[in-house]
Amino acid sequence: MKITRVETFLVAPRWLFCRIETDDGLVGWGEPVVEGRALTVRAAVHELAELLIGADPLRVEDHWQRLTKGSFYRGGPVLSSAVAGLDQALWDIAGKALDAPVHQLLGGPVRDRVRVYGWIAGDEPAEVADAVTAQVEAGLTAVKMNASGRMSRLAGVAEIDGVLDRLAAAREALGPHRDVALDFHGRFTAANARRIIPLLADARPMFVEEPVLPEYSHLIGDVVRASPVPIACGERLYSRGEFLPVLQAGIAVAQPDLSHAGGISEVRRIGALAETFDVPLAPHCPLGPISLAASLQIAFSTPNFLIQEQSLGIHYNAGADLLDYVLDREMFRFHDGHLLRPTGPGLGVTIDEAAVRKADETGHDWHSPIWRHDDGSLAEW
Repeated sequence: MKITRVETFLVAPRWLFCRIETDDGLVGWGEPVVEGRALTVRAAVHELAELLIGADPLRVEDHWQRLTKGSFYRGGPVLSSAVAGLDQALWDIAGKALDAPVHQLLGGPVRDRVRVYGWIAGDEPAEVADAVTAQVEAGLTAVKMNASGRMSRLAGVAEIDGVLDRLAAAREALGPHRDVALDFHGRFTAANARRIIPLLADARPMFVEEPVLPEYSHLIGDVVRASPVPIACGERLYSRGEFLPVLQAGIAVAQPDLSHAGGISEVRRIGALAETFDVPLAPHCPLGPISLAASLQIAFSTPNFLIQEQSLGIHYNAGADLLDYVLDREMFRFHDGHLLRPTGPGLGVTIDEAAVRKADETGHDWHSPIWRHDDGSLAEW
């Protein structure tokens, strides 16, 4: 069996899919994308595909080594995301060739269901209660939301109170038996994080995500020491090497993204590394159905898994949603706030290829918003 073709598809709302085909008709799907840089990653995928054409698709680890280390310049979000999607597709082919779900190839399932959470915006405090209620009515037992909109470099009283008001509204809507996590989204300076996080403790958030920008990871230990709330990070970290310092600094939850951090091959190793620090894994996934399917394969085979993000109904999904490119939706049906273990071969998701090809005819041009402070200087989005 040999790889004969690698294709990419730019599909709304902001995703990039890849398709690997073999000479005996097996097809694997992956989701390689950097949100806002889809075209750049698309070019990287096709450049890397030159290493795959004519090769045996079942040599998944060897391919990962060549794709990540076959060039003198390595790493970073674009290359790591391109590799991630190709890696997902290769695992998908391997599972289909062996008639087994990927989690079976990774050692077999360690649980029968995984808890999931939904994402609500949180940028506008008045919308929080209604958004939380909608997620609860959809059957979820946990949500994550932005802690704030634009934040000053040193927050004022009104900004701090806005964070507390958002969390209070969410907690009231959730009650004591459901969970809320707060995403600082890299919008907070380290000083703001150290000042504000202790004020959140009474509402008992599950965790605070990305309290400082990844380029300030050397400061995250200071935030951890000042925080009575578990600290999570990792959506913008792309390898074991980048996770090691934050694990050593004492983070409580590791959040690699299956479409950014080198795919299934690298995230399973990040999970094992996190386990040596007694840190659970909560894969980041505000993306499409292939990324979520790959995340679930990790979730079902990783002992130190905590909870899984999913994007159904997320505000980014204007014009297309999680299930629009999927033929069999049962895999993504909620059961008491959980998803059940998929048993189909490969990633377990059945992609509607006709819908994907049609969507690619239009494509998309999604980019991250540009925010500015009142003085005109750039603000973190």
